[in-house]
Amino acid sequence: MAAIVKEVLKGSIAEDLEISSGDEIISINDEKLEDFVQYRYLTMAEEIDLHIKRKNGEEEIIEIEKDFEDDLGIVFTSAVFDKIMPCLNKCIFCFVDQQPKGLRDTLYIKDDDYRLSYLQGTYVTLTNLKDKDYKRLEEQRLGPLYVSVHTTNPELRVRMMKNKNAGKILEQLKRLESLDIPVHTQIVLCPDYNDGGELKRTLKDLTNLKNVCSVAVVPVGITKFRKEKLKQVDKEKALETIKIADEMNEKLKKHIITLSDEFYLLANIDFPDKKYYGNYSQLSDGVGTSRLLLDDFKKRKLPKKIKTPKKVSLFTGESAFPTIKKIVDKLNKIENFEMELIGVKSKFWGNTITVTGLVTGQDLENSLSLRKLKTSEIYIPSIMLRDYTEDFLDGITVSEIEQRNNIKINIIKDCYSTKEFEDMVSG
Repeated sequence: MAAIVKEVLKGSIAEDLEISSGDEIISINDEKLEDFVQYRYLTMAEEIDLHIKRKNGEEEIIEIEKDFEDDLGIVFTSAVFDKIMPCLNKCIFCFVDQQPKGLRDTLYIKDDDYRLSYLQGTYVTLTNLKDKDYKRLEEQRLGPLYVSVHTTNPELRVRMMKNKNAGKILEQLKRLESLDIPVHTQIVLCPDYNDGGELKRTLKDLTNLKNVCSVAVVPVGITKFRKEKLKQVDKEKALETIKIADEMNEKLKKHIITLSDEFYLLANIDFPDKKYYGNYSQLSDGVGTSRLLLDDFKKRKLPKKIKTPKKVSLFTGESAFPTIKKIVDKLNKIENFEMELIGVKSKFWGNTITVTGLVTGQDLENSLSLRKLKTSEIYIPSIMLRDYTEDFLDGITVSEIEQRNNIKINIIKDCYSTKEFEDMVSG
């Protein structure tokens, strides 16, 4: 890997220097770049010697003088320029290990890199950290980190993650606490493993640490390709988990423990109000997405009628269907506007996988084939697609589906806002 330029921001220093896509930044002030964190740290200097290799192979050193706060304006193809730190665990619940063969190569990469956790909010287990990593965390104040804990019981964590180093998690979190590195934590709940009394133990340990900002609990996801036998979280287990979290939050007098939306859907009870989710710090884990959307929709100004009749179809995952239906029902009260909402069933992963982000192209096409749509214009959320592409997880593209089915697919870009629903009926 290398520090390859993806694009250059308009009006930036990099544009003035005619740096372009495909160029490689070799070093800054004679320091070879390992990752974006180091790049950002080095470019804070007012005087910089930038060693660059142009995409035509020519190399040069550019001397730059700038103000302290000025950014060069370079976007890289990756946040890590050296080798990504790999995951050394073999977790019984790992989603990567329960995928079929034949998907794109990147879907089989199991990273466990604290730098990506800091930069992009991905979860790490801390099982591969060395003293030099802790030293860098301390020196550069790299926080918050997002940490997959699952359990603080040493023996149980070793068993669940199949790594002898996994039992040191509480010791590692305390070390981060001593360095004043804040962390957001995650627990993948696996019935008969880390639920019930074990969950209570883990929550107590985590909430006793001053640097733990939040604890997210999510249910284990099980595809039809799963080899390890695991139980799904059912209604009874969801109710039990909600009760445990609520009682502990009440004792703490703050909502530090939050559960993903699936628990409330399984329990068939209303989502908590926005106070429960605080600053929505665990949205990427599906914690509070439904409440955020429902509250956001209340702000929207909807007309009673639109001039030109309009019919559209909206596709979503089955788990999001009940929430989105509340929004769609209100949109359908607008005269001359009609939205058909369709929950996509997963044949690809199996019927236990219901989240929107795992809807594949073939599942979408299958849903299209099972019904006669009232319109040739459909909408899907961007979370179904690989970032910055039109590719579904199974490699099928939006364009291919459009051509084969003679439809127009519109992408809802912001999955945490209902602004685009408002735009649909603004004309």
